[in-house]
Amino acid sequence: MTGTSHPDTKRTVVLTGVTKGLGRAMALELIERGHTVCGCGRSERLIRELAERFDAPHRFEVVDVTSDDAVARWADDLLAAYGAPDLLINNAALANEPAPLWTVPADEFSRIIDVNIKGVYHVIRAFLPAMIQRGKGVIVNFSSGWGRSTSPEVAPYCTTKWAVEGMTQAMAQELPDGLAAVAYSPGIIDTDMLRTCFGAGAANHEKPDTWARKSVTVLLNLGPRDNGRSI
Repeated sequence: MTGTSHPDTKRTVVLTGVTKGLGRAMALELIERGHTVCGCGRSERLIRELAERFDAPHRFEVVDVTSDDAVARWADDLLAAYGAPDLLINNAALANEPAPLWTVPADEFSRIIDVNIKGVYHVIRAFLPAMIQRGKGVIVNFSSGWGRSTSPEVAPYCTTKWAVEGMTQAMAQELPDGLAAVAYSPGIIDTDMLRTCFGAGAANHEKPDTWARKSVTVLLNLGPRDNGRSI
């Protein structure tokens, strides 16, 4: 890796989409390694389960990333309690039901845009000023192979991930020294989202917990020299 961070240094990590799939796998792996996780998700039941399983210093809350006001309130509370995060991971995302673009319902397309693009923006807007003031930190925006290529019947999802790549690279050019913004494609992992696209064939791919053991090390090693990378 080209970063200067050390994976054993204890970090405070803010993580969206924490209730299932890759988000949950990352949270569990980070906690196992002794890092502090402040996560959010949409499911009250799953957030409650995480909060009951992991008490302070970890913190899990129901937050709708499509709401700028809700994200701002969440960020204000976390920044007051923990200060600026060392690592900010924008993981929350939705995939469309496979279909030709012109048949995708307008409300489904809008929801995917709201979560996958505007949600990332809301979280960055809420946390990044404190990270800049602190003078260090890494922002990881989860992308996809479909943020660098395309396939039929997933045009809405491709649209959002191409946008994440562009947003991340442009933001990287704006960041002061000491910070980094990285677009990270996790690969093909057996998650509920992948099953939406691949059906039963998703079961042939790597499981989230196995993936997290490797990927969390990659994420923890990111540093200022990685700014602008698409990994």
